[in-house]
Amino acid sequence: MTITGATALCFTIASPVGHVRTPAAFNALAEQGGRDVVMAPLEVTPVDLPDFLRLMRRLPNVVGAVVTVPHKSAAAALCDTFSERAAACAAVNVIRRTARGTLEGDMLDGVGFVTGLERAGHKLQGRSVFLAGAGGAARAIAFAVAEAGASRIAVYNRTQSRALALVEQLRQRFPRMAASATKDDVRGFDIIINATSLGLKPGDPIPIDASYITPDQLVAEIVMQPERTPLIEAAAAVGARIHLGRAMLDAQLDLIADYLSPPRG
Repeated sequence: MTITGATALCFTIASPVGHVRTPAAFNALAEQGGRDVVMAPLEVTPVDLPDFLRLMRRLPNVVGAVVTVPHKSAAAALCDTFSERAAACAAVNVIRRTARGTLEGDMLDGVGFVTGLERAGHKLQGRSVFLAGAGGAARAIAFAVAEAGASRIAVYNRTQSRALALVEQLRQRFPRMAASATKDDVRGFDIIINATSLGLKPGDPIPIDASYITPDQLVAEIVMQPERTPLIEAAAAVGARIHLGRAMLDAQLDLIADYLSPPRG
């Protein structure tokens, strides 16, 4: 694509940033759709996040940013407004700069994850789900999975208080669905979801006890790089079905592209 002085700019912000795959996919989609916008990866450390967002408010040709690890929760607190789903998750994964210089946030991880599962033929209606994680992406996925009709969600997190807080939110929003905090024992669940960042860095531990995975289960990732994390490899080794993290990005790319179109007044 040709970049000119009229081209709108946006970023994927992360720390570290080497693993991100959104810019290449976004730029291909933007070029295909004739959108005059380009995305670049940008390493922003947690300490620099407030300064980066303050600067973004003042740059008229910057339309926004995709937000990933570890910024999703911190970025939400720095937005002026956000969607109902972002408010429920207390996290954002996309921020749009308006023509007035204000920042609007949304959380697309949940809808993207569920859409990716459904496109692959994996239904959530009436299924039991083990969810590893209780951060911003995990909360978004938990709410979306519940809305899609899961019968039960059990949340495992190394900090149990965070798991219990998410469980309480699920019980309040979805009183007819069973929700509980659990240990890392995945036996008896239809679907296992890793909604943590474990697997992103070499040497990361598997986020659950993989010895409990059985062939009749579906194991789903949100980590995109590496494509096959240690969890996915462990699941494949025992014959379980697997669902790669890239599916979540693919399912939400159109939403991201629409959200980061040049700002409205």
